[in-house]
Amino acid sequence: MRFNDGFWLLKSGVKAYYGLQVVQCFEDGDGYNLRVSTKTIRHRGDTLAGPVLNIRVYSPTEGVIGVKIEHFKHIDPTPHFELFPDDPPVPSVSLSKTESSWTVTTGGLSAEIAQNPYAITFRSPTRTLTSAGYRHQAVYDVPYKWTLRSASNSSCLANDFSSNPQPGLPPETVRYMHSELNISPGELIYGLGEQFGPFVKNGQSVSIWNQDGGTSSEEAYKCVPFYITNRNYGVFVNHPGEVEFEVGSEKVSRVGASAAGESLEYFIIYGPTPLEILERYTRITGRPALLPSWTFGLWLSTSFLTSYDEKTVSGFLEGMQTRNCPVRVFHLDCFWMKQYEWCSFTFDPDNFPNPKAYLSEIKQKYGVKICVWINPYISQLSPIFQEALRGGYLIKRKDGTPWQWDLWQPGLGVVDLTNPDARKWYEAKLDALIDLGVDTFKTDFGERIPHANVVFHDGSDPMRVHNVYSVLYNEMVFRLLERRFGRGEAVVFARSASAGGQRFPVHWGGDCESTFEAMAETLRGGLSLTASGFAFASHDIGGFEGHPPSEIYHRWVAYGLFSSHSRLHGSMSYRVPWQYGEAAATYMAKFLDAKHRLMPYLYNLALQGHFRGHPVQRAMFIEFLDDRTTHYLDRQYMFGPSLLVAPVFVPDGEESEYYLPAGRWTSFFHPSRTQVGPTWVKEVVPIDELPVWVRQGSVLCLGPSGVGRPDYDFAQNVTVEVYELDEGQVVQVEVPTGKGAAIAGSVEATLKGGEVRVSVASGQVGLASVSYLANGQVWMANAAKDQKEVFLKL
Repeated sequence: MRFNDGFWLLKSGVKAYYGLQVVQCFEDGDGYNLRVSTKTIRHRGDTLAGPVLNIRVYSPTEGVIGVKIEHFKHIDPTPHFELFPDDPPVPSVSLSKTESSWTVTTGGLSAEIAQNPYAITFRSPTRTLTSAGYRHQAVYDVPYKWTLRSASNSSCLANDFSSNPQPGLPPETVRYMHSELNISPGELIYGLGEQFGPFVKNGQSVSIWNQDGGTSSEEAYKCVPFYITNRNYGVFVNHPGEVEFEVGSEKVSRVGASAAGESLEYFIIYGPTPLEILERYTRITGRPALLPSWTFGLWLSTSFLTSYDEKTVSGFLEGMQTRNCPVRVFHLDCFWMKQYEWCSFTFDPDNFPNPKAYLSEIKQKYGVKICVWINPYISQLSPIFQEALRGGYLIKRKDGTPWQWDLWQPGLGVVDLTNPDARKWYEAKLDALIDLGVDTFKTDFGERIPHANVVFHDGSDPMRVHNVYSVLYNEMVFRLLERRFGRGEAVVFARSASAGGQRFPVHWGGDCESTFEAMAETLRGGLSLTASGFAFASHDIGGFEGHPPSEIYHRWVAYGLFSSHSRLHGSMSYRVPWQYGEAAATYMAKFLDAKHRLMPYLYNLALQGHFRGHPVQRAMFIEFLDDRTTHYLDRQYMFGPSLLVAPVFVPDGEESEYYLPAGRWTSFFHPSRTQVGPTWVKEVVPIDELPVWVRQGSVLCLGPSGVGRPDYDFAQNVTVEVYELDEGQVVQVEVPTGKGAAIAGSVEATLKGGEVRVSVASGQVGLASVSYLANGQVWMANAAKDQKEVFLKL
């Protein structure tokens, strides 16, 4: 929300009440409670009339300082973001004061509160991080006309006649709580969920309001009120409703955050590195769940508007298998149900006369898991709509009738997930599908949740439910899968999310076009998402809308198989490789085998995501914060700490360009090729290649070639590749079993006196071979059975 006309003036009719002076301060265990006047207090008469802000500055956990600003105090409306759902807070705070200031200190972060004029300065041990300075916090009373461009007011949910047939008279004035933080010269802002526009958010207005808008607009499916900076801190605004961020836009040297209502809370999260910031942020909002290893294999979809009959499905699975592109998860999109009936949760008998027998057959024959499409909307033509109506399971209008409209499905209603009975009813439908042989669900939609003139079963504020609904939806399905299959065996394929949604992976990027531009949009969205606390990210390989030209398909396959999760999916055309020439299957087989071989490394990254909130795919600045060139890079990424991936976004024959930071880099696919960074690389990349570079000092544990699946015993037949160690350097890596969080053992590599020693440092790891790669040369030795130590003389 923008309140100003330029820098000095307010928009016509806007009234501002700025926090100006601390008039009272009370120590409160982990912080201070402040009374901040909105007038300068010179004498007793100045204490009469005018708002007094109640501001609490405190530390909820180590390295984090919260600021809660309230005007009229009351019981907070629901729902809330669930805080510390997985790991408990780590109390660590000290308080100090002088005659005119108060300081909260925790885990290297301090907040100094100045009395007059009121301000808060946040510092690390080495510098000032940011500050809420003079007139940075305020209550605004805003004429309604200035709010019309907000995402909630301008959306189809508010303006479509079917959605909101009796809007009523709008209020004359809307109250906002607002806070600003300073942007230092050179400071860059990232995150705010899955945003498809410029990766660096400076200069943008971003509304935290989930919408179904594809990947080519400012709308986003996964809006998260958290951003991370290149200046050692992140900011989480603890408000589940519409939060509007002005990132160096309304005021070019400030980030403004505002929300309608009487309170606003945010947390400053300090970390010496971006990964430490994400670790602290995910402690607050939740860690990504541990996923089963089979989810990292290739997912193949029927596509959307195509044929789903048994002959087509079996033909696809057979064709993929014979071309060495084994599918691990097969997905049936919307039309597994009859048209007009979504959702009925019943297989279309015309295509699937005996679904249980058929699913059992293809699972046994092709070794696949089965995923089916669902959403939380019920068409009035669905045979279960009357059940939902009679049970009161749908979101209602204020007159008690169900909220309905015709977008997507005729007369659809939305399941009210604040109603426990509605959740049980919905879960029972999914339980029945699991009994038929379904293993997981694509939890589509969940963004267009009505907020205008509706009521929820538990009395929750519709404006606050709108974003949180996505988390409730995916949590419900995820928990059901955990109950049926066990902890560590559940996965959803979700489109919508908000803060805390990272706990219920996986999430994919939504509806993109089949162009290089959309491929780049997808990557930007994914990097923004993984900079917002999400460990995993996926996308529709080849694009969703349209039929991709072969070269785009080839490039997207390579990028997709070097993503945490890999799914072939389209709208009106198939994504099986032979649709794009038989050579496409050869290229796919190469990259799929590489992903299978990398599973000991990738699954270890998944464990780091689960326990520490570290993303698998990560923007370059997250790994190379001291290299300012990396701070703007959004067409390449790190695949964990060791692999740099540079997808190709240009037509065949054109030069691709990417950046290698300092150190020696070795080509993963062509180890005789090395580059010394920092350097920009310009090259024409052959159509069957993908630039993947291994970082100096890395130790990769790989599975055997041709294993044909992502789920195998990662601790047997291990190939250890050691990449150019420094003299005396010792590197140790853990080797997971691939079963839950279990670690089979660890491998240690060291270079000393011209000799490389690789050994099993702990546990049970079966070595197959050891290679040392340096300066374009490769030294290799096979390991005998049960051999625990291998030496390579250079």
